[in-house]
Amino acid sequence: MIPETGTESHRLVRTRAVRLAHLLGMDSTTITVSGLAPLISIEELSEYLNVPTRTLHDWRLAGRGPRAVHVGRQLRYFVADVNEWLQQQREEVTGRAPEGR
Repeated sequence: MIPETGTESHRLVRTRAVRLAHLLGMDSTTITVSGLAPLISIEELSEYLNVPTRTLHDWRLAGRGPRAVHVGRQLRYFVADVNEWLQQQREEVTGRAPEGR
């Protein structure tokens, strides 16, 4: 059910969609203006995957999440690495988890 226009829940859904729009269309092979591959923050990845940042930290420490890059004290993720990791999570056969999970 789509919330009515003008309601608080409609604004939250719309706000989240606007914030994530740049991630959905991001081509992991596109080079940014600076000439570097695009990076996203752990907060952006958390929103994109709809999981808490704590879960991403836990997956990372257990060796189950996408590879991260330390930029100073912050974690960043190459969009290409996230896409590769997501492909590895895809079911080979519907209803069966990938091997090793």
